[in-house]
Amino acid sequence: MGKAKRKNKQAVATEVSGDPSGNTSDRPAKRTKAADGEAKSAEAGPSDRGTSIVEKTTFRNKEKVLILATRGITHRYRHLMGDLKQILPHHKSEPKLDTKDDRGVVNEVAELQNCTSAVLFEVRKHTDLYMWLAKTPAGPSVKFHVVNIHTMAELKLSGNHLLGSRPVLSFDATFDKQPHLQVLKELLSQIFATPKTHRKVKPFFDHVFSFSVADTRIWFRNYQVVLPSDKAGKQQLDGMTLVEVGPRMCLNPIRIFAGGFGGAVLYDNPHYVSPNQIRSDEKREAGKEYKQKVRKKKERKIHQDKFHMQPGLLDDAFDE
Repeated sequence: MGKAKRKNKQAVATEVSGDPSGNTSDRPAKRTKAADGEAKSAEAGPSDRGTSIVEKTTFRNKEKVLILATRGITHRYRHLMGDLKQILPHHKSEPKLDTKDDRGVVNEVAELQNCTSAVLFEVRKHTDLYMWLAKTPAGPSVKFHVVNIHTMAELKLSGNHLLGSRPVLSFDATFDKQPHLQVLKELLSQIFATPKTHRKVKPFFDHVFSFSVADTRIWFRNYQVVLPSDKAGKQQLDGMTLVEVGPRMCLNPIRIFAGGFGGAVLYDNPHYVSPNQIRSDEKREAGKEYKQKVRKKKERKIHQDKFHMQPGLLDDAFDE
């Protein structure tokens, strides 16, 4: 019986290993979970692996813009800031900034608010508005002088679009011709483009942000896209029109910096004239008119003294 059992075991070992001697040292080891995972990844084709990599590395726009102002801002500029907050649903607000000298504090505030960009309204002499656009904290940043401001309340236009909808950005072809305009285009695109996945954003495109270059300045307009409807109530794309909503403003670039609110100067606008210089020239011209008037009076007096009329014979005829 014992010999028969040993013969049966050797026969089974031969069938499993394929070796007549019954040696089972070459048998495959037990498979682990890691080995199963490697085998599955090996079985998957290169297209499947590429798809999984693309899904993991998909870009997600998490742009958030910090909007704040310095102390001394007037009511008109405050209304303009409120209009920007309405058309930029991915913004975050912050109280007024106490300092005008150390603008690097804005980078720290933006970091605390998890913001990647910042818009700072700086007012000088309660008259001049300067707007900073910056990518925090690394930069770049640009300083604009804002003129020709018209808020939504002032315009009272018939255009209207959904609150929180996404805009279509329209840039003039001039932006691609000069290097500093290319930097401004990229900066404006990242700040004014509303992220698709933001919680306050509606998945609609019903208005257009227009950026045009004229007289070395950037002109901003906001238009609503109006689609006419036929008798059945279906919207027709052929008769699409644009109706202005507001606000309006003209941005005159002064300087472009490499860092956030400072750093090396990348571009300095040679055509920019400060409003202080303009007011000084106007006062000087007004002073010239006054000086000319005084000079003419003196010349008239000298002329009268030089050519004084002699008394005539009949000057005292009627004195009696």
